[in-house]
Amino acid sequence: MTTDQNLMLYTKLAGFRLVVLANRFGCDSDFSRELHHRLVEGLDAAIDRIRVIMELERSVLIGEDEFAEYQLEGEIEIFGRFTINLLDELEIDYDTHEFRVNGGDWMSAWAADDTGVDINYPELVALIADELGSLAPIIKDITLATRIPVYAGRAVWSWW
Repeated sequence: MTTDQNLMLYTKLAGFRLVVLANRFGCDSDFSRELHHRLVEGLDAAIDRIRVIMELERSVLIGEDEFAEYQLEGEIEIFGRFTINLLDELEIDYDTHEFRVNGGDWMSAWAADDTGVDINYPELVALIADELGSLAPIIKDITLATRIPVYAGRAVWSWW
């Protein structure tokens, strides 16, 4: 991305942050306030990442840091995979058959009962628009305008 594109993205993210903060005043539940809070945190993280990229771009243009170009490539690659998770984050290690939710302890996906042994991983189930309330259109606009995915899903287990 060019400096102009980064500056536009920075501006969009800052604008969405203000919209989410203003929208938080209308929250009628703790759950809704928590969703707003996490979205603001995610937008802050994206803004900080863009700031770092813009500083590295300046260093490359000026030529004051010989490693800035490599750092810039890495930061751009990391930002390309950036996502905002509002609820649960699920990590699965298929090699060891373990999983963890929200960075907690790793748990085994093996389940045994009188019928045998099975592997049962939780899955992320997206919240519906009614559960997101007034955040639903904001999240959609953020994803469309910035191409940063915003996930709002809960980890659930489907026990047989």
